[in-house]
Amino acid sequence: MKYRKFGNFNWEVSEIGFGAWAIGGDMWGPQDDCESANALRKALDLGINFIDTAQGYGKGHSEEIIGRVLKERKEEIFIATKIPPMEGTPWPPPENFDVQKSFPPDYIIERCEGSLKRLGRDYIDVYQFHSWAPAFNLRDEWFEAMLKLKEQGKIRAIGVSVHDTTPDSVIGALAFDKVDVVQVIYNIFEQYPSFSLLPVCKRLNKAVIVRVPFDEGSLTGKFTINTKFPEGDVRQHYFRGNNLKAVIERVEEIRKFKNKNYPDMNMSEYALRFCLNNDSVSTVIPGIRNVIQAELNTAASDGNIFSNEEAEGLKNFYWRKDLWREEV
Repeated sequence: MKYRKFGNFNWEVSEIGFGAWAIGGDMWGPQDDCESANALRKALDLGINFIDTAQGYGKGHSEEIIGRVLKERKEEIFIATKIPPMEGTPWPPPENFDVQKSFPPDYIIERCEGSLKRLGRDYIDVYQFHSWAPAFNLRDEWFEAMLKLKEQGKIRAIGVSVHDTTPDSVIGALAFDKVDVVQVIYNIFEQYPSFSLLPVCKRLNKAVIVRVPFDEGSLTGKFTINTKFPEGDVRQHYFRGNNLKAVIERVEEIRKFKNKNYPDMNMSEYALRFCLNNDSVSTVIPGIRNVIQAELNTAASDGNIFSNEEAEGLKNFYWRKDLWREEV
C-alpha cells in the first residue's frame, strides 16, 4: 500500500480507502455484519488506514460496525463521516437554498455527538456535509459550528461531499478557506472534476476524497445485460430501463482499450488506477463489503502510474450523465 499527504494536514493516508456505504446494510442489498467486519479487518491488515462512512448509512449502522472493529486495532486509522441535511429538506438542495434549513448550528453539533458515540472515538478526523448548495458558501453559521467542534477537539477537518453533477458548487467555500476536504465522484466516465475542482484543490492544497470509482459497479466489468440487483439495492434504479445496456456498451469499449496495454489487469484495478493517476487525489474509497473486494481493491496501490499515452487515451471515455435522475 502506498500513502499520500492529505491536503494541509501532516497525515499519510492510504491511496485506497474503505468505502463503508454498503456495510450499512440498507441500500445495497443483503449484507451480513460478520462479513462486513471481516472485510474491514482484512482491508486494515492490507494497509488501508482511511475509512469513509456516514450517519445515513444504515441509520448509523455502518458507523457502529466500524466502531466495533476499531476497538480491536492499535494502529492510526483516519475516519471520515458525514452529516445528512435535516429531515424534510431537499436533497440535493436548490442552488439558492438556505443552509440554516439544512444544517443549523445546533444540529451540526448534536449529530457529531451521535457519530462519536457510535464510532467509540473522542474525535472524527473528517466531518463532512452530505449535501451542498452554492449559496452555503457565503454563510458563516455552519462554519462557526464546525470551528467550535474543531476547537473542542471533536473534529480535525471540515469536509464537503459534493453532489454527483455539481462538483464545482463548493469552490466558493474553498476560496474562503472554510473547507479542508472535498469528496467528489471521479472515474473514467465522470472526468469533469479534473477540469475545475481538482486543479483548484491542488492549487489550494486541499485534500480530495474520490468516491464511486467504479460508477456504481459498472466499471468493474462484471455486469451483463442479464444482471439483476437484489431487492433493496439502489442500483435497481440507477441501471433501470436502457441505462444498464448503454453503460455496458461503453464499458466494453474501455475494456478493449485497456487490453491493448494491460490485458492481464482486471477492470476494477484499471478503474482505480485511473483515479490514482491524478496527483490531486488524496485517496480513493471504493465500496468494500467482503474480503475478496478488500484484496482486489488494495492491489491497485503500488505506485505505478499510467503512461502519458494511456492517460490521454482514457480521456476519450468522458461521459457526463445523471442516471439517478434520467434514463439514456
